[in-house]
Amino acid sequence: MRYSGAMCRLCRRAGKKLFLKGTRCDTDKCAVDKRETLPGMPPKRRPKRASGYAIHLREKQKAKQIYGISETQFRRYFELAAHKKGVTGEVLLQLLESRLDNVVYKLGFAMSRRAARQLVTHGHFLVNARKTNIPSYLLKPGDKITICDKSKKLIEDNLKSDLPVPDWLSLDRSTFEGVTKHLPKREEIQLDIKEELIVELYSK
Repeated sequence: MRYSGAMCRLCRRAGKKLFLKGTRCDTDKCAVDKRETLPGMPPKRRPKRASGYAIHLREKQKAKQIYGISETQFRRYFELAAHKKGVTGEVLLQLLESRLDNVVYKLGFAMSRRAARQLVTHGHFLVNARKTNIPSYLLKPGDKITICDKSKKLIEDNLKSDLPVPDWLSLDRSTFEGVTKHLPKREEIQLDIKEELIVELYSK
């Protein structure tokens, strides 16, 4: 079941910014900067030392929360990654990054992955000229993402933020068109995730 509670609570639980609210996380309104304690813990109480299992589990939960997917979906991605060539942890992150909702966010069409998922679900995007409303759709190298003509007015303000686009993607702001140049390499995935801990958790 997908989490539907307060996003800032997830960041506080992880102990770091997961950027679940996009650019708001860089402002002084960020709950991680304002409240250093874990949710539900008194301000002066020291957190318990985490066990090895808890550390592994927390890393998996953090990855799930960043991409906004359920446990069932995450396990399915892991199993898919385990059967592909390459390092399982890196392939797992590659699959998660190539989701349509994540790419829409990375291209700057939405200010957060959650907002990107909503835009995709409402049918605002085309993949290779075909309307696609499945957030989990996995993009391949060469896939072209465009915005429906009627939706350009809705999204053009987001593009004005001029956020950097990852090297594995290209964006033409004048035509509202993005292209997946290649699948992301590990060094191109700028996330503080220790994927090897996730692999170890599922391998136990």
